[in-house]
Amino acid sequence: MAHRVWPWWLGYFLLNPLRRFGQNPTNILSPHVREGMTVLEPGPGMGFFTVELARLVGSSGCVIAGEIQPKMLARLKRGAAKAGLLDRLNVRLASPDSMKISDLAGSVDFTLAFEVVHEFPDAARAFAEVAAASKPGACLLFAEPTGHVKSADFEAELKAASRAGFMLADRPSIRRSQAALLRRT
Repeated sequence: MAHRVWPWWLGYFLLNPLRRFGQNPTNILSPHVREGMTVLEPGPGMGFFTVELARLVGSSGCVIAGEIQPKMLARLKRGAAKAGLLDRLNVRLASPDSMKISDLAGSVDFTLAFEVVHEFPDAARAFAEVAAASKPGACLLFAEPTGHVKSADFEAELKAASRAGFMLADRPSIRRSQAALLRRT
């Protein structure tokens, strides 16, 4: 699949409150995220899921949000500050070829990769970075948009995740998405 990055200005469409009717962050994340966790979110965009992640990890947890587009990060920080949750975020400017998370080795409890893996130039490398940052037994909730990412491409991404050290734990149902819950071996 060709590498394509969602333009920063389209990020405002992803913040649309009506999106919550089909992809409610609380419903999607609460079964997996608890207070005190360290959570990684590659490609958070403007923070549709990030603010809820910050609420769920509580004051003793942390959300590491890595994005390659500075304008997306600026909007994410404004939204988190408005919600009073900026102190729970570690916001990082990543690059297309690296999430810049090598300092997190073995410390992440949960990763949310929501509709972003297809934007990485190399999915295998992205999954390897997440695996290196993850604790043994850590979960990765990985979803790609139906209609945009073909089933065969999603399955190829799952194989890349498996080669990186993740095993399939569940296939949760998320509206308008192909999804998998993976566990770090």
